[in-house]
Amino acid sequence: MEKHPLVVEIESIDQELNALQLGSAEQAEQFRLKYLSKKGRISLLFDTFRAVEPQYRKDIGKSLNVLKSKAEAAWKAASSTTNHSAKQAQQTDYSAPGWPFSLGSRHPLSIVANEIQEIFNRIGFSVAEGPEIEDDWHNFSALNFPKDHPARDMQDTFFISTEPEMALRTHTSSVQIRMMEAGQPPFRMIMPGRVYRNEAVSARAHCFFHQVEALYIDQGVSFADLKQTLLYLARELFGKDTQIRLRPSYFPFTEPSAEMDISCSVCKGDGCNICKYSGWVEILGCGMVHPNVLRNCNIDPEKYTGFALGMGIERIAILKYQVKDLRLFSQNDLRFLKQFNTGW
Repeated sequence: MEKHPLVVEIESIDQELNALQLGSAEQAEQFRLKYLSKKGRISLLFDTFRAVEPQYRKDIGKSLNVLKSKAEAAWKAASSTTNHSAKQAQQTDYSAPGWPFSLGSRHPLSIVANEIQEIFNRIGFSVAEGPEIEDDWHNFSALNFPKDHPARDMQDTFFISTEPEMALRTHTSSVQIRMMEAGQPPFRMIMPGRVYRNEAVSARAHCFFHQVEALYIDQGVSFADLKQTLLYLARELFGKDTQIRLRPSYFPFTEPSAEMDISCSVCKGDGCNICKYSGWVEILGCGMVHPNVLRNCNIDPEKYTGFALGMGIERIAILKYQVKDLRLFSQNDLRFLKQFNTGW
């Protein structure tokens, strides 16, 4: 008796399954597409089975289900074997030398800024911040810089607009003005931040740098309070044996004004190239807040007095770490930055 064409096809596919060798994930996928996908050979047999005569349905249907189960079992076995092999190939070799974890570090300027902040925090100073783009009033006029005053030439400014006159702030003194305008004494604050000046970039100068300023205003504040604060700051930063000296200077927003030198922390006052063989290094400017600045902020100079001081964070970092080129702080050279690796 002649076999039904569907039976012949089932037997042909069964023989192919018996002869197949599936050794890779790619071969297993090709097998699935050829036999078990929607357009695969076995799936097409089920479509043909719908037209089989009733007297043949039972036997052919049973053979067809057996064939499908056999094909699925072969595919699952091949997939399991190849996936296991792939996972084994990707497993970590625990006998191999380990890769060290690279620890992050704080930037040297951040280290110094945080140290200065902690020193002032211990004597009751809080932190105030303000915008880096300022108007003329907060950056100059309120700080006793008249429009035609030659003191404006002391600071080469990056102007953004002329009407109104806006510029990148040249000092964080603008934050002092904002703070005094917003409240009433007493004030005991420090103002850290980035400032900008139109200067040629070199080993000793940059067009942007960082400052920390301090302001203390209350009744009865004197120059003696300023001097003791400066001595405390210098010895906390550079050691208990550090000496200070004050030299008369000029700033529009303070009167009297002074610049402060410290005994060189490198040569201990004996003279070296850091202090230019003088034994002293300038680190900041300071003075008593000018009465005009207090009046501009609606503070009565007959009732309140105060002092202000400001220093460049880069200058302090250069002295503490003996860095010879200011540009290194902003070049993101990991060879330089890793020297300050103290972890997070």
